[in-house]
Formats: sequence, structure tokens, C-alpha cells
Amino acid sequence: MIARIFATASSELHIARRNRWVLIAVLLMVVFSVVLSAAGSAPTGALGADRLSVVVASLTSLSVYLVPLVALLMSFDAVAGEVERGTLPLLLTYPVARWEVLAGKLVAHTAILVVAIAAGYGAAAVLTMFADSAATSGLASLWRLTWTSVLLGATFLGIGYALSSLARRVSGAAGLAIGLWLGLVVLYDLGLLAAVVADNGGGFTTKVFPLALLANPADAFRLFNLTASQAAQAAAGVGGAAYAVPLWQSLLSVAVWPLISLGLAAMAFRRVEP
Repeated sequence: MIARIFATASSELHIARRNRWVLIAVLLMVVFSVVLSAAGSAPTGALGADRLSVVVASLTSLSVYLVPLVALLMSFDAVAGEVERGTLPLLLTYPVARWEVLAGKLVAHTAILVVAIAAGYGAAAVLTMFADSAATSGLASLWRLTWTSVLLGATFLGIGYALSSLARRVSGAAGLAIGLWLGLVVLYDLGLLAAVVADNGGGFTTKVFPLALLANPADAFRLFNLTASQAAQAAAGVGGAAYAVPLWQSLLSVAVWPLISLGLAAMAFRRVEP
């Protein structure tokens, strides 16, 4: 079983390297992280937090947008691409279970995400600590952001596999992936903020709003990191509601969402006809 999973993962890594996904993911994370590390630590004096913790707060906002996008771009053709190329029937003739195929793809794509995240956050941390040696006190926040970013990426990898299985065509899967990214990461928060303003402190704000934040993996990720971070007060908008949701609830959402998305992906892939 392990050998079959890693054989699939090795094949996916070769494909990703050939398609430059490894290079693209690493460059995106490094460039944006370095820019934020240079510009995002200005308010440290006013907040009373160390420089790295404030940079972590900025990186959290970056990760909410960038990590899901990179994950969806890597996964949207994981099944649809195999169907269009005609390689899925051949793959399924081998003595390999469908869940093992998905597991192999997940291992490969997660490994790429780990490399990209480590490179981006590592570059930001090095630059920040070079400018301020006292910033090492924020390393715990950086580590927390790193492993939660991996979980967020795994969530959207699973969602991408599910969309790819349902669409069965690369063009359709790409459209669904971009639409879902816009919906969950961009429009969802705008809708919540509009509803909170219209509610004016009513039942939606006090009861429905926290649950709606936990129901979105991107918001749960942001809430957990901002609540646990010393620089949470630097957040605005939906992120400013970090203290309204208990830490354990946002952590539970962050931990459970990868399992839910991968379960949905397995169910969708099971229905794909070779």
C-alpha cells in the first residue's frame, strides 16, 4: 500500500516539476512574504508586540488568499486531466485502489506546498530577525502559522480533487476552482460584513456570525492564528472578530476541514467512470 501511494506521489512530483508548479509556488510565497516582511512590521511600537509577530499577522492575511489559490491551481486537473489525457483507465487497471491514487496525489502536492510555505515564511523570518534580533520571540507564532497553512492547503487540495472529479474536464474544473476561490476567500467575507452592518448588533451578529466564520476554512484559519498571535489587534474587518470566537473552536475547524474535504474528494472520485 505504502509503495503504491509513493509511486503515485513520485509520478505527480515529476509532472509538477515539468509543469513548473514547484517553482511557481515557491516564487509566489517567497516574493510576497519578503515584501510583507519589509512593509508589515511598521506598527510594532504602537502594538507593543515583537516585529516577527506583527509580520506573522501580515503573513496570515497573505496566506488566506495565496495558499488556497496555489492548492486549487495544483489540484483542479488532478482527475480531470487524467480523464482528458486518457490515462485514468490505464492507471485504474493496475492493482491500486482509488483512495491510494488520491493519497499519492495528496502527498506530492502537500510536499510542494510545504516547500513553498517553508521557503516563503523562512525568508520573511530571516529578514525580520536580521533587522531585529529580539524578533526571535515570535518564532512560536511563525511555527503555528506554518503548520496551519499546511492544513489550509490540504483542505483546498481536497476541494480541488472533488471539483476535478465532478467536472471531468480540465476547463470546467478550472472554472469551478476559480469560482470557489472567489466565493470562499473573497466574496464570503464581504457578504458577512454586509450582513453584520445591516444587522446592527442583532441576532445575526451575536449568534450566526461566529458560526459562519467557523464554517469557512479560510476564516477559521485566520481566526485561529490571529487569536493566538500577540498582534491580533492589528487585524481589521472579519479578522477583527478573532476574540469573539473561542480559540479551541477555530482550531477544531482548522483540523477537521482537511478530513471533510478529502472525504468529499474520495466520494466524488469513486463516482468517476474510467
